[in-house]
Amino acid sequence: MRGLVYEGPRQVTVKDVPDARIERPTDVLVRITTTNICGSDLHMYEGRTDLEPGRVLGHENLGVVAEIGGGVERIQVGDRVCLPFNIGCGFCRNCEDGMTSYCLTAHPDPDMAGAAFGFAGMGPYHGGQAEYLRVPFGDFNCLRLPEDAADKEDDYVMLADIFPTGWHATRLAELRPGESCVVYGAGPVGLMAGYSALLQGASQVFVVDRHRDRLRLAEQMGAIAVDDSDGDPARQVLDLTDGRGADRGCECVGYQAHDPQGAEHPEMTMNSLVNSVRSTGGIGAVGIFLPSDPGSPDRLAQDGKLAFEMGSFWLQGQRIGTGQAPVKAYNRRLRDLIHHGRAAPSFIVSHDLPLQRAADAYERFDNREDGWTKVVLKPEMAG
Repeated sequence: MRGLVYEGPRQVTVKDVPDARIERPTDVLVRITTTNICGSDLHMYEGRTDLEPGRVLGHENLGVVAEIGGGVERIQVGDRVCLPFNIGCGFCRNCEDGMTSYCLTAHPDPDMAGAAFGFAGMGPYHGGQAEYLRVPFGDFNCLRLPEDAADKEDDYVMLADIFPTGWHATRLAELRPGESCVVYGAGPVGLMAGYSALLQGASQVFVVDRHRDRLRLAEQMGAIAVDDSDGDPARQVLDLTDGRGADRGCECVGYQAHDPQGAEHPEMTMNSLVNSVRSTGGIGAVGIFLPSDPGSPDRLAQDGKLAFEMGSFWLQGQRIGTGQAPVKAYNRRLRDLIHHGRAAPSFIVSHDLPLQRAADAYERFDNREDGWTKVVLKPEMAG
């Protein structure tokens, strides 16, 4: 089969790879029809992680079930399914608690909690930027899609990661209807966090970024765009909230935050959130931070530390929730919002491209070229 292979920093190639196949009775084999490029893929693409060459990328996947293992009972050949990016077993303590993003079984290293498709440090599983994908624990991980799935693929594929992850940011922040929310980062996850806040009844949503195309999308969905190249974003949010600050905040950038001049400051968004959110407010952090980042220009960040404004955070009595989204905790309800026309997250999609154009799409997305906000790859689309 054909798949997108990581070969080294900023080097990915679509080429022949070993066919995905059923390896255990509980596996499901999915023919991929839609797969996204995620901002998290760019961390690996840029060589800032320890992803080994030869891995197939892609953790936002949707397709049609082509084959099932002998132990699969619920999922049937021909089902259209969306796959959570994190792989859960369904029976370990964390999965039973709903925290499938920290599954204790799926990762072969007993000291690691959590596994994912095509992701550095998250187990040996290949990703779905390919023609087929092996899905472990298929009955548990496959989200069956309704009859409109073929017509709404670009909506439903967002259930694999960014829509649930954006929703998770608002839940970690403990957003309530009628409250205001500030989101740092207008990438796909940040836009989905802002969109989720609006769906949940936020009175005001502020989205902080500096890329004009992404800020336009934020305004299009009903949020207030805050351009941090126009001045201190925390000051702007305070001015827009009569000096009070937003009730809740979402961090959707992570360890590669940059200032408007292009310098990297991994602590920047977290400290800006402390200064943007009111006293006793809540913050949800879903942007990726690493336990070590040897490629960081910041000495603390190289060892997985941040120069965090703990004093201000403590004095204001704020709270922070962090971590990878347990996609299965949300994806069924978000699926139903899409099915019944209450949500259409595909508004962020800028490009639908054949898999064969993936290498060029990675380069353009990584360069933050204007208009390249979310790339959807179609393995069955003619090149």
